[in-house]
Amino acid sequence: MAKILVVDDEPDILILIKNVLSKDKHLVITKDSAKDLSIGDFTGYDLILLDVMMPDIDGFTLCEKIRDVVDCPILFLTAKTMENDIMFGLGVGADDYITKPFGMGELRARVAAHLRREQREKHSFLIVSGIKFNLSGKEVMVDDKKIPFTKSEYAICEYLAKNHGQVFSKEKIYEGVFGYEGESDSSAIAEHIKNIRAKLSVFDMSPIETVWGIGYKWR
Repeated sequence: MAKILVVDDEPDILILIKNVLSKDKHLVITKDSAKDLSIGDFTGYDLILLDVMMPDIDGFTLCEKIRDVVDCPILFLTAKTMENDIMFGLGVGADDYITKPFGMGELRARVAAHLRREQREKHSFLIVSGIKFNLSGKEVMVDDKKIPFTKSEYAICEYLAKNHGQVFSKEKIYEGVFGYEGESDSSAIAEHIKNIRAKLSVFDMSPIETVWGIGYKWR
């Protein structure tokens, strides 16, 4: 059972999500506004679902505000499908997004995938291409300096690094990281990798290679 927070200004959506996820034995807390919530009100959850278009504070701003103190996956609920919106949302710290209108099967599968990833056990350290992975702490370091990856960015790096030299499509990366067996969201993977490259470029490192027409590999 996971403790899940859902913030959306549409009461019908809140009721629907709570009913569906409660059937999976999750404890679902719903809020129709973030106006009167403090940053501390977002801690202690295993997963957070945030609507993007809310009247008091939009989901992008809220995610950026709480990301430093929230260590769980954050998924956007959004009708926005333009590439710039996707890029911006993942850039401020979201792990994934679900486009409205969405099917309940997709919602359950995506939530389950992220929760399952959180429960996987990690052990020891891994050093690939001069980059050190703390597998138990889910951290990446270069010259003993921690790189500020989000959980999804870290998971993508670990997956590619553990399979370095192998080429994976965006769909295979999504399935390998999140375990979602439906139609994976390849655009999310592309944007995460873009963010990963930007953060690694500070250390003059570029281990993820694009194999045109196929996907990506860790050198």
